Amino acid sequence: MERRTFLHGAAWTAASFSRVAGANSRVNIGLIGCGGRGSLDARLIRGTPDDIRAVAPDNYHEGKLDPRLQAPSGVEITALCDVIQERLNRARQWAPAARTYADFRQLLEARDVDAVVIATPDHWHAIMTILACQAGKDIYLEKPVMYSIREAKPIREAVRRHERILQIGTQHRAADHIAEASRIIRSGRIGEVYFVRVWNYLNMGKRRPQPDAPAPPGLDWDFWLGPAPKVPFNPDRLSYRNFMAYTNGLISDYGMHRFDSVHQIMGVDAPLTVSSSWGRFQTVRMGDLPDIHQATYEYPGFILSYECCTVNSHGLGGRAAGMRYYGARGPEDRPHGMAFYGTEAALFVDRIGMELYPEPKAEGVARRGQVWEPRMKKFQMNEDEPTPLHCRIFVDNVRSRKKPFADIDVGCRSTIAPLLGNIAARTGRKLKWDAAGENFPGDAEANALLFRPYRKPWDLVRIG
Repeated sequence: MERRTFLHGAAWTAASFSRVAGANSRVNIGLIGCGGRGSLDARLIRGTPDDIRAVAPDNYHEGKLDPRLQAPSGVEITALCDVIQERLNRARQWAPAARTYADFRQLLEARDVDAVVIATPDHWHAIMTILACQAGKDIYLEKPVMYSIREAKPIREAVRRHERILQIGTQHRAADHIAEASRIIRSGRIGEVYFVRVWNYLNMGKRRPQPDAPAPPGLDWDFWLGPAPKVPFNPDRLSYRNFMAYTNGLISDYGMHRFDSVHQIMGVDAPLTVSSSWGRFQTVRMGDLPDIHQATYEYPGFILSYECCTVNSHGLGGRAAGMRYYGARGPEDRPHGMAFYGTEAALFVDRIGMELYPEPKAEGVARRGQVWEPRMKKFQMNEDEPTPLHCRIFVDNVRSRKKPFADIDVGCRSTIAPLLGNIAARTGRKLKWDAAGENFPGDAEANALLFRPYRKPWDLVRIG
């Protein structure tokens, strides 16, 4: 039977459902993409103390797990897939009983695999997700959901048609302080919020590009490229997050988490307009990501400014003593974050915490010796990295058949926002966005950038 058609007849069998219908029932997981992130996700989904201690030590305190991470037994990693043999070999060290595959379609044929983790380069996400739905597998899908905006609709349709549990790896959704930030802002505690700022700063160095070379043994290079344009093998391309052919830059990679959190905190789904500029100034450097990217989004009731910088990791500087920030390397830097500027206070939020900065009470210019009195008290909130809990929640949802809070609709909306920033940069002008129709009304040039056709013979699903 041809690989392109076998999955259309696959069924989610009664036997498969019975394995995941109870709170302590066995759940068999297949991992597609055995790199660092995929291995971390799979081990946290398995959820043994040894796994959590090994891959998320910050969530393992004095030998005791957070009670929310104490997963019932019966979650097993039974299948591993990667086109790079070396990564399969490494994964077998922590999942020695798992079967291994070089072709993800063979893994999807396995009837004893209940759910899959998809942690491949972004350009494969849509195809693998749709085929996994057709095969009756539940899915933990690493962000971003898709490479091109037009892939969103068929992914959503596949999830609904085949009644799959699909949870996106937007771990902020499992963080208590993000929910608290939403309550603070929607309650009006910091006043009216008309301006939101989002930033990602990362110094990627000046590593010079390597020359093309023959693909090493144990790598199927054509399969790795899949639907992306065919190019000669280059060892740099395995660091796929540095190339726009396989990802969409920091705005999508890191920024998607924060667009998702802005949507959650502000209670919005999509922007109305977007304008954007970017530039690559360090031309002799590995990859082709922009060095600087700035995008402005108009949302109902507020303006969002996004900025990324790949030549300096300081970000928006300054934070109070003792405050931890995600990815911080110095005592004052904030490399990634969100700031909500209210008329009464500013709320700075990131993956593992937040701080509130009140507006001063006094009006006008303070006299010498006068002390500014805040309208409210400053506060801080820090917590653990949310990924272990997010993975634990996926297991609960598979067993209960409960719709995830980080579901496919949430994931698509949070992926579309950064992709709009890229399209606006490519066109060089302000764009109007129709969120319901997922297009730019009357703009043929911008609409042509909503999808990149798949390379044959890897056009395994139909888009549009």
